Amino acid sequence: MNVLILAAGYATRLYPLTLNKAKPLLVVGGKPIIEWLVDNLAGISDLETIYIVTNDKFAADFQAWSQSYQKCHPEFKFKIVNDGSTSDDDKLGAIGDINFVVTHENLSETSLLVAAGDNLFTGSLADFMANARDTEVTVAVYDVGDTEAIKKYGNVAVDAEGIMTRFEEKPK
Repeated sequence: MNVLILAAGYATRLYPLTLNKAKPLLVVGGKPIIEWLVDNLAGISDLETIYIVTNDKFAADFQAWSQSYQKCHPEFKFKIVNDGSTSDDDKLGAIGDINFVVTHENLSETSLLVAAGDNLFTGSLADFMANARDTEVTVAVYDVGDTEAIKKYGNVAVDAEGIMTRFEEKPK
């Protein structure tokens, strides 16, 4: 099983904070946001490679972070994938980046956990992955509990069987 961390955005809404630093590399609670996510991957027994897709602006920063992190956590193998974008105007977007990595790294026949690199949560993903293995596709969502808050994130609808029937990114 492989992991794909989406980290190719430009976080323009957070400028100037993210002008020269990718949002997943911002420090929260003493460590970069992405590190919280990677720490939560511990315990996934068949984890092969963690792919981090980023842009040309921040690829070297993610490479430096992954090399530093790996010194203390040699059990993790990273591959930084540069999607070639240079600004918010030519970015591929989440779906475009997933397709880019799956195609260029030949991952279409492998189990793949996709996670946003700027999502901060605690708790191991090992139990989630154990449950996900029983289905062809598993999607985890979090109920923010507020229709106004949804406008900053994404909105999904599911049917009675728990099948996702609609997804809307940052609804107006």
